Amino acid sequence: MKKYFFIIITITLVLLSATNSFAQSKQTIPFPKIGIDIGAASTPEDVSTTLQILLLMTILSLAPSILIMTTSYLRLIIVFHFLKTALGTQSMPPSQLLAGIALFITFFIMAPTFTKINDEALQPLMKGEMKIEEAMDKGVEPLRLFMLNNVRDEDIALFIDMAKIELPETRADVPTYILLPSFAISELRAGFIIGFFIFIPFIMVDMIIASILLSMGMMMIPPMMISLPFKILLFILIDGWGLIIGSVIRSFG
Repeated sequence: MKKYFFIIITITLVLLSATNSFAQSKQTIPFPKIGIDIGAASTPEDVSTTLQILLLMTILSLAPSILIMTTSYLRLIIVFHFLKTALGTQSMPPSQLLAGIALFITFFIMAPTFTKINDEALQPLMKGEMKIEEAMDKGVEPLRLFMLNNVRDEDIALFIDMAKIELPETRADVPTYILLPSFAISELRAGFIIGFFIFIPFIMVDMIIASILLSMGMMMIPPMMISLPFKILLFILIDGWGLIIGSVIRSFG
């Protein structure tokens, strides 16, 4: 009995010692202190630096919208969603997968433009050879060139007319705030045109299957359920992904 009592006492002392050690170790953990100091700017350079930081934060917050509205991503994602609707698959491929594929293809299409921006604007800015204002002007030029190569004159004229400004002498003189919405509308139109041609063969398959079911008296069977495997088989046999993605890439000037 004394032996068991001694073991219990020993275990209790060990647990108390471990608890005290853990409590002491917790008390010695330093807590970080984070502070933000806001003071008055004493020199024009301080004001300029603050404005540059605010501008950079604004650009970073708008980066997803800029990537979507000024690159080939808009046309790609519209075409992919039209393809998904035409096939009749409800959740395959998932929207997140289509967005990821469109993003990677956008990087492929925009690689020459991004490389030019990096060589002519970003690298000189990082090396201190160019001020931020000049770097922004240099960096936007390749992106403007890409948009000018893929925008319609009718869309540019629409926004110029609504803005009540004089018609520029050349396309290169179009203001950026006119070019951005014009490019977005042009991409929407191009995506819808491609989507229309994607729908035609799949609609024909649906009509053929519906006619066959109707002639056989199977009116209770949904034609979409029967035509879906045939549309998927047709899409695989003609190498649909390669044809559609290749056509969309070649559609950019």
